[in-house]
Amino acid sequence: MKKLIVDEKYNGKNLNRILLDNFEALNLNDLYKALRKKDIKVNGKRVNKNITIYTGDIIEVYILDEVLFANKKIDIDIIYEDENILVVNKPNKIEVVGDNSLTKLLEEKYKINLYPCHRLDRNTTGIILFAKNKEALEILLNKFKKREIEKHYACMVYGIPKENSKILTAYLFKDAKKSFVYISDVPKKGYQKIITQYTVLKKMENNTAILDINLHTGRTHQIRAHLSHIGYPIIGDGKYGIGKINQKFKANTQMLCSYLLKFNFITDSGKLNYLNNKEFKICYNFFSSSQERHIK
Repeated sequence: MKKLIVDEKYNGKNLNRILLDNFEALNLNDLYKALRKKDIKVNGKRVNKNITIYTGDIIEVYILDEVLFANKKIDIDIIYEDENILVVNKPNKIEVVGDNSLTKLLEEKYKINLYPCHRLDRNTTGIILFAKNKEALEILLNKFKKREIEKHYACMVYGIPKENSKILTAYLFKDAKKSFVYISDVPKKGYQKIITQYTVLKKMENNTAILDINLHTGRTHQIRAHLSHIGYPIIGDGKYGIGKINQKFKANTQMLCSYLLKFNFITDSGKLNYLNNKEFKICYNFFSSSQERHIK
């Protein structure tokens, strides 16, 4: 059984849409079959039709995992591997941790415990670094904390920033119940300071731009919410973006990719000293599915 707690994004939406959005392998035929069999509950009651759902509703789905998830079919792109770390290119529509996650799939493949050193949203693609042992994990987490590992994102936004490069400072509040964050330009109670640095990589004639993002802090949904707050929403972002813009570009997933990871060790790194100055890079094209990767 899988349980969904409906957030504000889906308030007033139909049950079918919510289930199809959240279970990538589920198709309409299987969904209609489940409704006929009353294999779906809403707030503890079995339903047999496409009803309206509201914020806070609890949906329970009694459908086999192989019907709900396509993860088993995903061909995971391994960028680099050695005895201590694994670097992979995370595809779209898969969580980093949890049931049916990227971590679980990789652990099944390698038959060992793997430890993700950072996270990406379900609909964000790109580079994820895993430790293969706890000693490596401890070192890498410390390096991330000290900013001795450089991590960059590329994104396509609507609108062209007036300044080609800028370091933005704001304050973020996370509403866990709604799975949503709020941004303020001034300090407020319960808000945490965030710093987001952007550089314009490319300007397009259709009023869009490709940005490089370097996070100085790493908060939930920081890039998506911060850019939207300053008037440059990421195209395809269903939560912080603009629906009409997403429709215009026929974008059903956020154009955000973790494309660069570089090790810039300043202090001793023990058994991982050999990684210093190593770089992993994905050249991502938001207009196609083609990707190239570079290792230095």
